[in-house]
Amino acid sequence: MARILLLLPTATYRASDFVAAAARLGVEVVVGSEHRQALSGSMGDRAVVVPLADVDAAVSAIVALHHRSPLEGVLAVDDQGVVIASAAAARLGFRHNPPDAVAATRDKTIMRERLGAASLPQPAYRIVSPGADVASAAAEIGYPCVIKPVSRSASQGVIRADDAIAAEAAAVRIRAMTANSPEPLLVESFVPGDEVAVEGLLTGGRLEVLAVFDKPDPLDGPFFEETIYVTPSHQPPAILTEIESTAARAATALGLREGPVHAELRIDPGGDVIMLELAARSIGGLCARTLRFGAGVSLEEVIIRHALGMGLDGLTRESQASGVMMLPVRSAGLLDHVSGQERALAIEGVVGLDISIPPGRPVVPLPEGDRYLGFIFARGPTPQAVEAALRQAEACLDVHLR
Repeated sequence: MARILLLLPTATYRASDFVAAAARLGVEVVVGSEHRQALSGSMGDRAVVVPLADVDAAVSAIVALHHRSPLEGVLAVDDQGVVIASAAAARLGFRHNPPDAVAATRDKTIMRERLGAASLPQPAYRIVSPGADVASAAAEIGYPCVIKPVSRSASQGVIRADDAIAAEAAAVRIRAMTANSPEPLLVESFVPGDEVAVEGLLTGGRLEVLAVFDKPDPLDGPFFEETIYVTPSHQPPAILTEIESTAARAATALGLREGPVHAELRIDPGGDVIMLELAARSIGGLCARTLRFGAGVSLEEVIIRHALGMGLDGLTRESQASGVMMLPVRSAGLLDHVSGQERALAIEGVVGLDISIPPGRPVVPLPEGDRYLGFIFARGPTPQAVEAALRQAEACLDVHLR
C-alpha cells in the first residue's frame, strides 16, 4: 500500500476531504500537523507533529519519519505547508517543485519580480518597506490602487485606495494586522474587469488546465471578498486560450514544475488578460468540491494520484456546470446559529451546504478576517442556472450573532 504524508494545518478546512480521497485510492495517510491534539482519534500512530512555522525543523522531522517508516510522497493541502512539502520531497527524491519556486508564490514581491522578468502582463507595482510611506508609492502608481501585505492569501488585508488619505488609512490597517511580523506592503494598480480563476495541474512543467471559474460578482473593492465561483467559464474561446496560456507562462516564470496550481487573472476592458497571482496549491476552502472528474473522481484524488505517480489518463471534468458560493461574513461577532439551511438545501440544483465556523466561534469580516462563514454547492445544466441556485440558497439563510 502506498503511503503519503499530508501536511494539514489545524486551521485547514480540507483535512477530511483529503483523508477520504486517500481512502478511496487505497493510500495510507500519515497526517502531519503542528499540534498533537489536532491529530487524536482514528489516526492513531499515523500522525506526526510537524513544526510548520520552522521549515528546517519540519523537513528534519519528515525525513526522520521516512527513515522510521518509509513514505512515497509528501503533500501540503494549504499555503502554510507548501514550502515544507517541496523541500522535504526534494530531500527524499519524490515528485516536487523547486523549493525556491514555491517560496516565490508565498511572497508577492518575489512573484511580481519573476513575472515581470518574464514579461508577463501584470499590474504596475511598488514594494514599500515596513514603516515607509505608502501614499508616495501609490501616487507613483496612480489611483485607484490596491494595497496588500506580501504574505497573506484569501484576500486578507487587500484594500483598494482611491486617494492619498485612503492609502494611508489602508497602510495603517494592514500594518496593524501584521504587527507581530512586520513585512513589506505591495502597492499595485487596480485592474478593472472580469476576474477568473484557473485550476490546473503541472506535470514535468506542463500545465493541464482542469477548470476555469468565472467570478460573477464584481470585485471592485474597497475589500475583495470572493463569493461565487462557477465553471465552465462564459469567456469566449480566444480569451480562454489566452487565460490558459498566461497561467502556464506564469507557472514557468516562477519555476514551478509539479503539482496543483491555482491562478487568479483579470480581463481588462480592452480584452487583455492580466496575471494577478498564482499559488502552488489547489483551490482553497471547500471549493474543490465543485470539481469532479471521470467517474466521480474528486480533485483531491487527482492531486494524490499525481503526487504518487499514479495514472491520470482520461480524467476530464464532468460536463455538467457547477459552482460554489463562499458565504461572506457581513458583521463581526460570535456565531450563534445559521437558520434557513433546510430551505437553502431545498433549492433546485443545490447539492450541499457546509457552515464551516462552529457556533460560539468568532466571525470576522475582511480585510482582517481569514475564514468564510461556509460554502454552498450547486450543479446544473448551465452556469447561469448554477449561479441562480446559489443566490437563491444564500437568500434563504439568516446569520444570528451573539
